[in-house]
Amino acid sequence: MSPFSKRTQLLGLLAWLAICFVASAIGAVASIQAASFYTELTQPTWAPPAAVFGPVWSILYALMAIATWLIWRQGGYRANRSALNLFLVQLAVNALWSWLFFAWHHGALALINIGVLWLLIVLTIVSFWRVRVVAGAIMIPYLLWVSFAFALNFSVWQLNPQVLG
Repeated sequence: MSPFSKRTQLLGLLAWLAICFVASAIGAVASIQAASFYTELTQPTWAPPAAVFGPVWSILYALMAIATWLIWRQGGYRANRSALNLFLVQLAVNALWSWLFFAWHHGALALINIGVLWLLIVLTIVSFWRVRVVAGAIMIPYLLWVSFAFALNFSVWQLNPQVLG
């Protein structure tokens, strides 16, 4: 049971959605030319088309916001400071990946970034799970997608050393 009124809970949900989609927008700015850049790269046979990424990430950002909101509802920011701070750090690392890969064409740094992101997501899931199991569970699709993205980042980097140095 949340200590917040229904109005405060709704505003909290909207705030977490805004935070997640602002991070998404920061990454999207770096990805403005991503579709054309991505199609020019040599891809592994199992790489999805560029059109898949936008819808998948939109769903994942919405799920992240809901999971974080569920944690926030358990006593607010003060009661769950470490879990919420961990979430915010991983969100910033997530936004940085698009800049490293799409804007700056640093395949190796993007791979390191996504490895760090993966670890931060695991730690976030564990910290969320301890507060509210369903919040941790909601984050699992995000971890799975980032696991796939790690493998894709590695493969694309290896196949395109001249572009992604």
